[in-house]
Amino acid sequence: MTGGSQGIGLGIAETFLEAGAAVAIAGRNRATLAAAAETLSAPGRQVETIVADVADRAACDRMAQECQQRLGGLDVLCANAGIYPEALIDDLTADDVTSILAVNVGGTIFSAQACRPALRESGRGRVVVTSSITGPVTGYPGLSHYAASKAAQLGFVRSAALEFARDGITINAVLPGSIRTEGLDGLGADAIASMIACIPQRRLGSPADIAAAAMYFASEEAGFVTGQTLIVDGGQTLPEFPESQ
Repeated sequence: MTGGSQGIGLGIAETFLEAGAAVAIAGRNRATLAAAAETLSAPGRQVETIVADVADRAACDRMAQECQQRLGGLDVLCANAGIYPEALIDDLTADDVTSILAVNVGGTIFSAQACRPALRESGRGRVVVTSSITGPVTGYPGLSHYAASKAAQLGFVRSAALEFARDGITINAVLPGSIRTEGLDGLGADAIASMIACIPQRRLGSPADIAAAAMYFASEEAGFVTGQTLIVDGGQTLPEFPESQ
């Protein structure tokens, strides 16, 4: 699980642990990983932490090797790591563009590439990518570079599905809408209320909602599903007109 120390990644890790899986969470910050492991730990659970920057291909190779050694194998890669900086188009710098593509796109590709041998060896490998509705389906001012990275992930998923099929590996993507995570805490009540007003179900999603979709793609029941996307947004992308909600 990349990006597994907080937010959606932490929620996915919790759900997989509840289902009886052994889980390794990877991230760039050792202290955050340690806090997450403490939160996730319980009798009978195996939770491993790996410090790795997914934008670094060599770090991804090491991550995959450590994961396989500590867990005794690897059946599922949840490629969840991502960054979410805001900047208007006129303010974007070369570093802004390079960094978000390195983490969100390069990190997805390098993680899948590094884990492929272990996933092939498992005989039922699964890759689940956390993308977004922003980019593939919707747009938002200030998130053009983020949106581009999330759309790029889906291009990778579709082509990787064809290459991975010969290894018995599936790869699919979950597209979250507005999810209640730590990243929303500083927005304020009015901003959150505005977000909720755009969702027909009149609530923000939870990390558990995304985890349920990831669990499906990781399951035996999804063995004939690959190169696909699943939007989990409470109906946010459905209305033709705002008043139709």
